[in-house]
Amino acid sequence: MEVKALTKFARMSDKKVREVARKIQGLNAAEALEILGLVPRKSAALIAKTLASAIANAENNNGVSAASLKVKSAIVNQGIAFKRYRPVARGSAHPIRKRTSHITIVLSDEK
Repeated sequence: MEVKALTKFARMSDKKVREVARKIQGLNAAEALEILGLVPRKSAALIAKTLASAIANAENNNGVSAASLKVKSAIVNQGIAFKRYRPVARGSAHPIRKRTSHITIVLSDEK
C-alpha cells in the first residue's frame, strides 16, 4: 500500500531541497527521519516535516506501523517564484526571484 504526503510552496529553491531528498530514497522511514535530523540544512527540516506527515497518514488512515514503511520516492518539483525588485545604481531596479518548491514523499509497505 502506498501513502503520500505533499508540502506545497515551501520557501526554498527546488535544487537545494532535491539534494537532500536524494539521500533518503529507498531507506526505511524511521531511519530516514533520523538521518534528516542530523543534516544541518533548512531543506532537511522541510523534508523531515513532510516525511513525518506521511508516516502519520499511514498510521492513522491505514493502520500501518511506521516500522514497516519504506521511502519509495521523494520528489521535489519547482513551485512558483515570487517576483521582487531590488534598487540598484542610477534609480534602476533589478528583479529578484524568490523560488518555491513542492515536496512529495511516497511511502510503501515492504510486504
